[in-house]
Amino acid sequence: MPSAEYGEKTSLIVNTTTRSGLGLTKPSGTFVTQYGSFGTIGEEASFGVGGPKVGYFVAANGSRSGHFLDTPEFQPIHDIGNNSSLFNRLDFQPNKTDAVHVNVFLARNWFQIPNSLDQLGQDQRQKAVTFNIAPGYQHTFNAHTLLTVNPYIRQDRVHYYPSAEDTPVTAAQDRRLTNFGVKADLSYYQGAHNLKFGTQLMATRLTEQFALGITDSDFNPVCLNRNGDPVAAPTVKDPANCSRNGFLPNPDVQLGLIPLDLTRGGSLFNFNSPGTIKEYSGYVQDSITWAGFTFNPGLRITRYDGLVQETGVQPRFGLSYLVKGSGTVLRAAYSRTFETPHNENLLLSSATGNLGLTDVFGALGEQPLRSGRRNQYNVGFQQALGRFLQVDADYWWKFTKNAQEFDVILNTPITFPIMWQKDKLDGFGIRVSTTNLSGFQLNTTLGHGRLRYFGPEVGGLLFNSPVDATVFRTDSDDAFQQTTSVRYQWHRNGPWGALTWRYDSGQVAGVGSLQEVLGLTGAQQAAAGLSCGSQVATPDNPITKCLSGLATQRLRLPDADAANDDTNPGRVAPRHLFDIGFGTDNLFKREDSTRGVTLKFTILNATNKIAFYNFLSTFGGTHFVAPRTYQGAIGFVF
Repeated sequence: MPSAEYGEKTSLIVNTTTRSGLGLTKPSGTFVTQYGSFGTIGEEASFGVGGPKVGYFVAANGSRSGHFLDTPEFQPIHDIGNNSSLFNRLDFQPNKTDAVHVNVFLARNWFQIPNSLDQLGQDQRQKAVTFNIAPGYQHTFNAHTLLTVNPYIRQDRVHYYPSAEDTPVTAAQDRRLTNFGVKADLSYYQGAHNLKFGTQLMATRLTEQFALGITDSDFNPVCLNRNGDPVAAPTVKDPANCSRNGFLPNPDVQLGLIPLDLTRGGSLFNFNSPGTIKEYSGYVQDSITWAGFTFNPGLRITRYDGLVQETGVQPRFGLSYLVKGSGTVLRAAYSRTFETPHNENLLLSSATGNLGLTDVFGALGEQPLRSGRRNQYNVGFQQALGRFLQVDADYWWKFTKNAQEFDVILNTPITFPIMWQKDKLDGFGIRVSTTNLSGFQLNTTLGHGRLRYFGPEVGGLLFNSPVDATVFRTDSDDAFQQTTSVRYQWHRNGPWGALTWRYDSGQVAGVGSLQEVLGLTGAQQAAAGLSCGSQVATPDNPITKCLSGLATQRLRLPDADAANDDTNPGRVAPRHLFDIGFGTDNLFKREDSTRGVTLKFTILNATNKIAFYNFLSTFGGTHFVAPRTYQGAIGFVF
């Protein structure tokens, strides 16, 4: 899908002080340079100039860091990355009724794949290159009617590079996604109505190349020893032959993986396929105001022509009412949406009959992913409490048949679209904010999300552990989270200070019970903070048995007899994180605040809390919160 910021009209850059003979204003812009922990360095610059008919804006930024991605260890290992981007916009308004703009966006990023202590020797990397060209045209027929046309083309190309020491699998990828199309709409405003009719036509050209092989004999062992531990046995490829070699057959072996096991004479799985996904939509919507009511009816019809052909009819309706006496805004909405499959690695994830691909990697279906139908309900209110405080609350409930999701390969950023039979999602969000109280401002957001998915699954490459096919909570399920920010600024141009406090009660982990942790590697147990009484797991000394006193410092896991993937799943431990910042937006207190020097210094995770975002998630791997991080930035505004 095209990015919204490349398809929307913005105003020309128009000022009042015009250069003689050019019709252009004095140019303005910013330059910011930043330094921080882990060798972080970054620079941002922007420049704009305009006049009554022409406006031009350019923004560029680049950064490099030794902590580029969230890592599977608290201290980053093999995590250097850099990115850069360039955005250009040209506006031209030849007359009062016509306007033309052109947006051009270029981006590149390159980064190492973070290693865990189990993967110290590997050197996997990824590079992604993106371009986006989005011209646009607007014509004003009269005070009531406006035509907008936005064609676009965007391409993302992703390269994933393996290394000689990859474990437990080696993978390579070269995929390209080219999205092009046009969006056009006609807006009409008259009386209580604000109508819009439109269409969107787009196609996405996919090219996917992917290779994978197993490099660790313990990843999918064929045989076990008498203690139940895996044995290499490189010549044994059939569990029926384990006993004649003095071993036991592994009851959990995935036979489809053996041909890809390089430690047993297998060969790389190779996939190479192109395809084109087409989508056509038409829509109509209205905003009707009457007394204190606002009605927002709408209808969108989408035809999806991809690996399957489907049509989605999507009605939606919103209603809000302003209670004049109290200033209360009440609102409710319903929408039925057509959820098409994600395009990234869609061909591979939907492949059938090729080595039994989906069965090999753990998914339960061998068919192209279909589109989902989602029904969503929202109710909420907004209320001002006096002149200084405002509360905004919303409750949402979603039910989807053929629910679209992603899974990943271990801790890599290689994602694959999947589909569950259905999902049931609900939660709430509350925002409390103040006005400026003599320099003080406070904002608090509170949230709850209950995210339940139901099997079986179709598509994907599940490596960590196939999820139970009945009902489970996804790793984004979080019973409660809140973020509170307090900011104080001394006088209008004075220095400022800010404090942010974030609390999460704990997202669902990739292990469901305490006893499951005994089967993990020493590095994984050490990351989880596993202990058995006074014995603490280390990367070199895992805990394999514990009669009593089994506990995890960074996970909250039930005993096996109490564990339930739906009602009592294992979770990461609750965490409190604090960020501190201070600086000034006008260092030398110039009266013209559009000219001057800015200065900022921040401390992220100020208490150096060791905590997980998620742990061994089927959908995201393991990721730690970043250690205490310092960042300093100086900027110039002209």
